[in-house]
Order: sequence, then C-alpha cells, then structure tokens
Amino acid sequence: MALREYRPGERFPGVIGRTIDESSPAWPAPLRAKPGAPNVLFIVLDDVGFGQLGCYGGLSETPNLDRLAERGVRFNNMHTTALCSPTRACILTGRNSHSNGMAGITEVSTGYPGYNGLIPFANGFLSEMLLPHGYNTFAVGKWHLTPAEQVSAAGPYDRWPLGRGFERFYGFLGGDTHQYYPELVYDNHQVEPPGTPEEGYHLTVDLTDRAIEFIGSAHVVAPDKPFFLYFATGAMHAPHQVPKEWADKYAGRFDMGWEKAREEIFARQKQMGLLPQDAQLPAHDPDVPRWDSLGADEKRLCARMMEVFAGFLEHTDHQIGRLLGYLEQIGELDDTLVMLISDNGASAEGGPTGSINENKFFNFVPEDLEQNLAALPELGGPKYFNHYPWGWTWAGDTPFRRWKRETYRGGVADPFIVSWPKGIAARGEIRHQYAHAIDMVPTVLDCLELEPPHAIRGVTQSPIEGVSFAHALDDGAAPSHHRTQYFEMIGHRALYHDGWRAVCPWPGTSFAEGLPFGTPMSREDLARIDTQGWELYHVAEDPTETRNLADTHRDKLIELITYWYVEAGRYQVLPIDGRGQQRFAEERPQLAPERSRYVYFPHLQSVPENVAVKVLNCAHSITARVTIPTGGAEGVLLCHGGNTGGYTFFVKDGHLHHAHNYVGDRILRVRSDRPVPQGEVELRFTFEPTGPAAMHEGKGTPGIARLFVDGQRVGQADYEVTIPIMIGLGGGLVCGRGSVSPIVDDYRGEFAFTGTLHEVVVEVGGEKPAEDDEAKMRQSLARQ
Repeated sequence: MALREYRPGERFPGVIGRTIDESSPAWPAPLRAKPGAPNVLFIVLDDVGFGQLGCYGGLSETPNLDRLAERGVRFNNMHTTALCSPTRACILTGRNSHSNGMAGITEVSTGYPGYNGLIPFANGFLSEMLLPHGYNTFAVGKWHLTPAEQVSAAGPYDRWPLGRGFERFYGFLGGDTHQYYPELVYDNHQVEPPGTPEEGYHLTVDLTDRAIEFIGSAHVVAPDKPFFLYFATGAMHAPHQVPKEWADKYAGRFDMGWEKAREEIFARQKQMGLLPQDAQLPAHDPDVPRWDSLGADEKRLCARMMEVFAGFLEHTDHQIGRLLGYLEQIGELDDTLVMLISDNGASAEGGPTGSINENKFFNFVPEDLEQNLAALPELGGPKYFNHYPWGWTWAGDTPFRRWKRETYRGGVADPFIVSWPKGIAARGEIRHQYAHAIDMVPTVLDCLELEPPHAIRGVTQSPIEGVSFAHALDDGAAPSHHRTQYFEMIGHRALYHDGWRAVCPWPGTSFAEGLPFGTPMSREDLARIDTQGWELYHVAEDPTETRNLADTHRDKLIELITYWYVEAGRYQVLPIDGRGQQRFAEERPQLAPERSRYVYFPHLQSVPENVAVKVLNCAHSITARVTIPTGGAEGVLLCHGGNTGGYTFFVKDGHLHHAHNYVGDRILRVRSDRPVPQGEVELRFTFEPTGPAAMHEGKGTPGIARLFVDGQRVGQADYEVTIPIMIGLGGGLVCGRGSVSPIVDDYRGEFAFTGTLHEVVVEVGGEKPAEDDEAKMRQSLARQ
C-alpha cells in the first residue's frame, strides 16, 4: 500500500475501522521545503567602512569577498542605520529600526515605542518566516538584539536567537567580545572556548567551524533541505585581534598615512566604476589630525594599528572563504543566495590616537604613548584590546564624510554584495539602485517566491517596510523602487528622497565644530536646527556630499524636512532624543533590583557585567565559606573581569590572595601573611575607601584592602587607585574558577578551587558615588 500523507488542517484521508485489517493509515506530512528552494546566507561584517574591502577599493586583501562579487553584483548605494543593533534588526525583520523599538542599542533604551529595545513579536524575523517552509535556521556569531537586562541565565529567553526562529545558535549575545577569550553561548547556555590562544584559538575560526558543522550535520541527513544561515562574526569590531603573521603581511603598507590612503582608495573606486569620474573627495575632516603633524613614534604606532586591522580583515575574509569553500565542496554554493553587508560605517571608537586597551577609554584613563609603543610587538595578540585612531576610520569610509553613529553617508553607506549563480545571471556588475538594510528580507522572499506570513505563532504580523530589489539583480538599468528613507541616530537625522539627501547633524558637523556628543536637544534647539541646521545634497550628482545646496534649493530642502517628519510619525521615530548619558538616568524595568547582599555558588554560569554585583567605588566585602582538605587546596574563589581589568580572590601556594587589575595598567595586591588552615574556614576580603573617586581623571576610589581568615586579619595593603567605572572587557563574574581571560599572571586557565567551596557572599555598603552616565554611554556605544 502506498504511503498516504495529509497536510495539517486537512481531514484524515485514511480509514479507521474496528480492526487493523479493515483500516488504512495516513500520516501527517513532514514539513518539507519546496523542491529546488535555494539556501540563504546572510554575512554581516562589523564596523567595515565603504572603502575597506578590496572589491570596494580598499587596501586590505579580500580575495574571497572579491570572488563573491565576481560571482554576483556589488551595490554602491546600499544603506544601514549607522549603528549595529538597529541595522541588524532591519536586516532580520525587513522593518525600520524604530519600528523594531531598536533606535539605538538596548543599553541606551528609553520608555518610548521606537526606543525601548524590545523587538515586537509582530515583527517576525526571516528565520521565523522560513521555518514553516522547511528551512533549517542557524545563527552564528554576534547577536546583540536581546535587551541587556535579559542576557543572563535568568532569561527570559524569548528574545534570544532560539526564541526568534533560529534552531541553533553559537556565538555571543553582546556587542563585542575578546577574539581569544570570548564569552560564548551555545544555543541557550554558556560554554567555554574550545581552545586557548596558546593552542591557536581564535573566535572567527571557531565560528566558521561551527557554521560548517551546523550546515554539514543537517546536510548529510537531508541533502535537499535548504538552510538559512545568519553568519555575523563580530569582525572587524574592536578588539582588532589576529595572529601576528596576518598583520605582518602589511608591514610598511600604511606608512604613507591616512590622507594618501584615502586618495588611493578614492582613485581605485573610480577605476572600478563604483563612483562617477567627476565625484569629488570631501575636505579633510576637522577631527582628524594631519599625518605630517604626528611625530615619528606616533606614525609608527598608528601605522601598526592599521596593519593589525588589515590583517584582521584578511583573516576574516579567509574564514568566510572557508565557509564558501565548504558550500562549494558539498555542491550548494551555486544555489545559495548570499548577501554580504556591513552593519555601519567604520568605527571611530579608538579616538584621535587609537588605543591598545579600550577599557582605558571607557574609564577615562589617558593613553600613554610610551606604554603603547612598548605594546607594539604584541598588538593584535590576546594581551591587548586595541582599536585604530580616527584617521583610519576616515580613510576606511572613503569616499564619504564622517563615520559610524552619524547619518552622513560615511555612517550609513556600506558595502553590499549579492551572489546567487543559479538565480542571477549577472557576474561582477555594479548596481546603482538605492537600497536599505530593510530591503534584504523582502528581496529574499521575492527570490524564494514566498509571501510574508500573516501570523507567526499566533501573533498577527506587521507589514514589511522594506522594498524588494530582486528586479535589479539582473537588470542594472532597472529603476529604484526604494524612493524614500529616513535616518535618525541619537538625534542625528537625515532623509533620502529620489536622489536628494537632507542631513541635520546633531550636536554638530564634527566633534571639533559642534557641542559635546550626547548634548540634550531642547524644543528651542529643535526649532533652531530645523530652520538653520539642515544640509541638502543632490546625491544623484554629488554622491560624496560635498556641495551643500541648502541655501540655493530652499524649496527642495523644506520638502525633504517635511518628508522626514512624515516618516518619523509613521515609524515611531518621535520623540527625537539627542541625549547621551542622560538616557542612563532613566529607570528601566529590571528582573531583579540591585541589593546590598549577593550570594554566589561555584560551577554556575558566569554572571554578565550588567547584572553582577557592583563593587567599584564603595566599601565592600567578599566572604567565602570553604572546606580545606588535608594537604591544602588552591584555586579561584571569585573573580570578575579579564586581562583588560578586574579583580580576583584566590588561594595559591597555601596563602590567600586578592588582586585588582587596574585597566591592564598595573596590578594591586594583598597576600596573607600566614597559610590558610585546613578544615572549615571563612576567608574574607574587605575594601575600605580612603578618598573620593576622580572618575574623569581615570581614578576610582583609593582604599585599604584587608584579608581575614576566620575573622582574624592576615593581610593588608593600600590600593592607591582602582578602576573608576567599568570592570574589564571580556569576562563576567565567575565563582569557583577563573575567567577565561586571565586577570593576573599568577595562574592560567580556570584554576578551579580544589577544596569545597560552599558559597561566596559579596556585601556592598556605604554610599556609592553617583554613577557616571557619560562614561556608561561611551562604553555602551563603543561596544556595539
């Protein structure tokens, strides 16, 4: 008897009699994709400017991405939101960032629908759309779409990747992570990296391995089942970390400086046809120092930082090449619709001089040229959390003005490659049609001949806001269907309409020429800049925004400003919020409020920074109840942070220790003057502040550090300075073992406690100084 199947909701087509011999079976049909359905692969790069890929004129070698472009098309008119999380929400939902509640990153959310950081379930992800059509769905790499308060083990998990339609996830939930000591999540639980830097571990390699594993494991079972892979490595976001041999390939290649690099990239872009021959390069950015004004040592340091970045980009290209090569090996590459995009323009978080440890920037600790020069041989390695200076940001965004976080084209115009050899006849061509990240989902649905779902898991869906550009993939002369697009990022606004762009920079056209970043915008400010602060560019003729026509085309400018407000009302952009640090002063719903007593147990998941006990700048104690066996014990009792800053409380060589890593700059220590005894023991550390914090000088409260064993003082030291604002990057709070990133050199690896650790109690007391909201804003925006 032939197997009979029926679809869900249909009447059972078999026969049910009194016995088997008078009955006939039928089965609910398995969920199968339409025959011939292509795979879908989104590759999302991080902080890569328009002019940084080789196929966009960049000076780094990206042979695999260049080959991808040769097998498809490059867009020179693709746009994003100027920031990470908002763009990623657009990429995955097809809705605008404010419609997704993702006006910024979740760490700067506010209590308005367009700003609350909670992507509505009515805005389905592409993963959720493709699951009912028989697709496997995988997410690998950076996520940063879950509210910051919801990324701990307490959840909720409905806005983690597996809650939004992905069947498998491997990567990190935050905005950035250490490339050698990453904070990893596998599906819905934390995991440790499978290797160490000494063993050759690097996150991008690991992510590529996992992506290949996810695809391959399903393919060997069901080779005809298509997949959707969201592959977002987190590269090229800081830290710029890559094995030394990759950076060394670029030795001397950037000694000419950023002005000449920008000119060279610009010339290449014209030669490639990415720009018209009459395009003009904008004037020198007022925030970028002239290369010739730098001393010889500064030039050497800045050039090496760019060599590391270039090596990191080529290394990333190589890993993407491995993934594409695997698809080719299993016969799937030609029928995989690949879309590669960067989430925003190049990043300026390195400041004017660059940094070897971004945690110094977050804590207002000034860079030290001598220290930075001493770090040169190890830049790119696990010891440093480095980022290049503004000049290379500016060069990376060639041919445009400005950079990430701003709505000039340097912040929002990004490289975009589409390749699908089986579905697109074009090879190596350039597309000039206007497009935005919200257009990716409708284009995929168009190519797959699918309609957006009316409901997902019972939730009625909102309309897709993007516009398909599928018609342009094989027709370079096709008209642009995306005619109007608004932009808003922390009060910085713009609007595109039919070849024209209006830009209203807030709080100014540059740091040098404007008010401080994050300056609140009053009603009077808005009235003033709406009448005097908008610029107008005819980007169809002036793609690099060099000729401001606001005075000579006043009617056109007023038209575009009007359009901006229409779009703002339609997509939940109001109220316009140019504030920076003040957003942190607002209360947000918390799963658990801060308290004065925290109890931690060993062998549990690490506690993320934002929900861990906060011990900086206040009196506090750490008390561990342990049992020391005969022969003694050693290991970490409690630690928080990593090699860029943090603290650790541990037993080694029979003695009790506490060490405070001050932003990777120095280690402050206290050690017991006698051994820890055997049996049931209470081990305690206390910190008593002795002076005020000077946060904007990079100094937390000084104090007296004391150690106690069973209530008897066994050690004391002065901590003349402590971390003022933020514990180190790349490590949460861990009990009973060390963090993956070593806080001190006294031990390596987990250094798990070998006795019995019953509990660790942390108590915070006394008056804490007011938190520095400006610093928190700097941290959060730099870590996205």
